[in-house]
Amino acid sequence: MTDRRFALLRFVPALLALHVATGVAASDDWPWFLGPEHTGVVSETNLHLTWSETEPSLVWKQRIGTGYSAPSVLGNRLVVHHRQGNQEIISCRNVNDGSEIWKHAYSSDFEDPYGYNNGPRCSPVLIANRCFTLGAGGILTCVALDTGRVIWQHDLRADFDIPAWFFGMGCSPILDQNRLIVLVGGQPNSGVVAFDITDGEVIWEAGGKQTWDGAKTDRNGEQYEWTGDEMVATYSSPIIATIHGKEHLLCQMRQGLVSLDPVTGQENFHYWFRPKVHESVNAARPIVIGQRVFLTAAYQLGSVMLEVAPDGMSATPVWRDRDSMQAHWSTPIHVDGYIYGFSGRHENEGELRCIDASNGKLVWKTDGFSGSLGDLIRDRTTGQIIDRKSGEAIPFPYFGRGSLVRVGDRFIVLGERGTLAVVEVNPEEFVEHGRTAFDEISYPAWPAPVIADKMMYLRSEKWLICVSLIPPDSE
Repeated sequence: MTDRRFALLRFVPALLALHVATGVAASDDWPWFLGPEHTGVVSETNLHLTWSETEPSLVWKQRIGTGYSAPSVLGNRLVVHHRQGNQEIISCRNVNDGSEIWKHAYSSDFEDPYGYNNGPRCSPVLIANRCFTLGAGGILTCVALDTGRVIWQHDLRADFDIPAWFFGMGCSPILDQNRLIVLVGGQPNSGVVAFDITDGEVIWEAGGKQTWDGAKTDRNGEQYEWTGDEMVATYSSPIIATIHGKEHLLCQMRQGLVSLDPVTGQENFHYWFRPKVHESVNAARPIVIGQRVFLTAAYQLGSVMLEVAPDGMSATPVWRDRDSMQAHWSTPIHVDGYIYGFSGRHENEGELRCIDASNGKLVWKTDGFSGSLGDLIRDRTTGQIIDRKSGEAIPFPYFGRGSLVRVGDRFIVLGERGTLAVVEVNPEEFVEHGRTAFDEISYPAWPAPVIADKMMYLRSEKWLICVSLIPPDSE
């Protein structure tokens, strides 16, 4: 596998005059979910990560509505998708101060059946002249990035037969040449749909009955019998990789992994990987490691490492482990033979873990706190956690089900109650290099940090903030 493929848009220059005319996303942009390479890896260097000496500073903050979608950044523009009242809002902001340049709003009647917030879950996708968003209720929109003018729009629930879902639409779309690839989750065979970015027309549909009817499951070799009313898509965004010289569009559906040809939608292979618990999701993105693909999920499912055959038409398990890594929603990160990520279905089970990619064995784990609870007290007035010895307020001590991004030999970790920490990329032990928190980022702080042009952007259910990662001696 070559990481080159993750960084390419490969648009046809004659079709659109794009910011990325060469096909390469700028290293200091974060134009879609999990960054330039879709993997949570930051390309920038020389960022301020010595927080034990000097904490990063808040540059600006702006009030926004609810949602779990991380913002996306291209050049001097940031787009955040959020909800206020009965409207989903695509909001373009100036990165310098967070002020709004334009917005496009449309009505939404989506209600989360489990009581979570009703805002968007998917990150915007940005190119020089267009912005693509997918709302929680299934509104897929393409607007002009400079003005917010609507170019095309689909109501996916009206256009496709989509069964009832758990938490709304949650898979961020991805771009490939002139195709916007979306995990629609439609019956019978529109689990994955490629739309033409110029006009929104459907190019191909795949996944669903044709993939999973009669597929071998992990339940004593039983074959799955398609009913026609099951959910197809879940909450793991797709990714494209080159394995053995062949391009694979890897989609972690509700039933498991399916590999498709990104140009035609033709299936290469599939692998059943689904929790036995009905009320469950696959949410972490597939991770490609050479000719292997790593999958992980919570709900007592665990992890599996698949080896893709040289012809690209099948994949077999190298190892499978139920306990070492159970990522709920945040995607782990692979570095030099080890996989780092958050494991645990519930907050009190959340741990940052390191496992050996060769065999799935646990190397180390931490919940983020190694001290004594007797040294901590909660201020009943402010709710802050106070260190008895220093008398000072400190970030919430536990990470819970956090998220992380990688910057060189460091991770920036965001706990679900807003705790931020700098952690070594270290396969031997957990080593931290300082932590901090901002009042505006509180539970549930579920979107992963976004880093662009030495700034870190974080969102909560009420705030969007910008934090400087410029080294203090460079300011």
